[in-house]
Amino acid sequence: MKLQQKTTKPLISTETSSGSSIFAPSQSSQDTNPTQPTVTQALVELLEEFGVKSAFGVSGGGIGPMWATLEHSLIKVLHFRHEAGAAFAAVESYFATNRPTVVFTTTGPGITNALTGLLAARGDGAKVIFLSASTSAVSRGRAACQETSTYNMPSSGLFTSGPLFHYATTVESSEQLPEVALRLALGLAQPEGFVAHVSIPTAIQTSLLNAPLAPVKFSRSLPTAGEDAIAECIRLLSQKPFAIWVGFGARNAATEIKQLAERTGAAVMCSPRAKGIFPESHPQYLGVTGFSGHETVLNYMESQRPDYILVLGTRLGEPTSFWSPAMLPNQGFIHVDIDPEVPGTAYPTANTFAIHSEIKVFVKNLLRYFPSTSCKGNSRIAPTTRQSSYGQIPFAPTSLVRPEILMDAIQKVIVEGSDAIVMAEAGNSFAWATHHLKFDQPYRYRISTGVGAMGHAATGVVGAALGWHDKAIAIAGDGAMLMNSEINTAVKYEAPAVWIVLNDARYNMCDQGMNLQGLKGIDAHIPPADFVKIAQGMGADGIRVEKESDLEAALAKAMAATIPFVVDVIIDPTFPSPIAGRVKSLMKQGAK
Repeated sequence: MKLQQKTTKPLISTETSSGSSIFAPSQSSQDTNPTQPTVTQALVELLEEFGVKSAFGVSGGGIGPMWATLEHSLIKVLHFRHEAGAAFAAVESYFATNRPTVVFTTTGPGITNALTGLLAARGDGAKVIFLSASTSAVSRGRAACQETSTYNMPSSGLFTSGPLFHYATTVESSEQLPEVALRLALGLAQPEGFVAHVSIPTAIQTSLLNAPLAPVKFSRSLPTAGEDAIAECIRLLSQKPFAIWVGFGARNAATEIKQLAERTGAAVMCSPRAKGIFPESHPQYLGVTGFSGHETVLNYMESQRPDYILVLGTRLGEPTSFWSPAMLPNQGFIHVDIDPEVPGTAYPTANTFAIHSEIKVFVKNLLRYFPSTSCKGNSRIAPTTRQSSYGQIPFAPTSLVRPEILMDAIQKVIVEGSDAIVMAEAGNSFAWATHHLKFDQPYRYRISTGVGAMGHAATGVVGAALGWHDKAIAIAGDGAMLMNSEINTAVKYEAPAVWIVLNDARYNMCDQGMNLQGLKGIDAHIPPADFVKIAQGMGADGIRVEKESDLEAALAKAMAATIPFVVDVIIDPTFPSPIAGRVKSLMKQGAK
């Protein structure tokens, strides 16, 4: 099965034939408009020029004029039930379409409710523009309803650039809009992620723009290593065996990485987020590292530890490595990342040759120096690939479904039987899916390991389904589904979303994890919920599965459904999930 990525080319190109980026918004809509545009009209027209097709949010009085302008634009407005869900959906819509998305909220709690999703957008490398309202100057400090001003909210970090937003500002007059346009254009044109916050007081939203926005023109080259750095990489990698460690930041270089591995014979491992960038059925593939990773990786590092590991597009943080000394190569890392601050941070004492480059450009340059035949230096690498357990474990007569058997059914019916995007929720759902599912294409598996917020997949699946225009699957626990699922939103917009719920009436990662840490007497149980009835009560449909022999038929019914669908699977809560590495990491940090 060959997957074709369903993306449309954004209006902002991040790579031209000369390796530069150019943005020049047209003014045709203003030239033909005899009336003077308002600030919100000018901003929305700008967003259209940036290639924005969808805006996710929750309305409110403060954002009213902006909301109304969006509703009458070419941008599709998707009104959610909670701001966090809207932000998570915007993140996943970006990854499904490669187009920037908008999140909109009203003042006060609208802003604070969206922050977790926006933090996930920053951590995952999405391109999201956050539009919010703030209290008009005349009303500030006078106990306005849901007041949003320096009288009652911190401005630093929320309305200024920093760790949360690459760019943030409050528009206090229409004269600021040209600068806002320039900052947004520059940020969206960069190859990595970009999260911006533009807050506009209600009164300013309806103020008239005094002068039309001038065209913005600039060029930006992709960062790449110089010839000296490439030559040194070739020298190091040609001498002795090496391995490749693939991260999510390398997702646009899947073809080139496969070519490099096959030409050199290098073993390949990946971070949890990078599943599928290198085919997991490939004979040179070792497995996933870190959280819910595979013993095959550790076995390789113990028996055939390479001199160098070429790290492509991963921070090597705790979810990817647990900072384990077992993952250190004999000589050191050759660490390539588009962010120059990444290499060396996870393993500060390790020998690291840091290279600042966009991954695809770097690997293409590297390939010029390797012959099409296998490199002698890696002739002794013989990785042991993981074998699928599907069909090898008989169905149990018990009324409880083992999660491992559920994953086997998902692999057969969904991963191998469709082109659907598959997302896994934080918790045991993440652990089971990452450990057991196998993907041979990039762009099909989505998890968030940085923020790791519950509800990300359960709500993000709506944005993914709408952006993908096809089935998107969320594998989620019952705790996450009760927290925030946006089934009702999916019904409204006819999103082809499917939720597969691991229903065990508890926060089972917490329950199992506490027991492994020796922390007894913890109550992580949840009153049982019937998610089929919940779904049907909101206009969706579903099916409950209590026997392993019914799994494939239930999943097939979900994939054939024409409305949002929930598969409520009653799973065995005692079956241990593959979270031992995470628990050991916590215990090293003092959680024992």
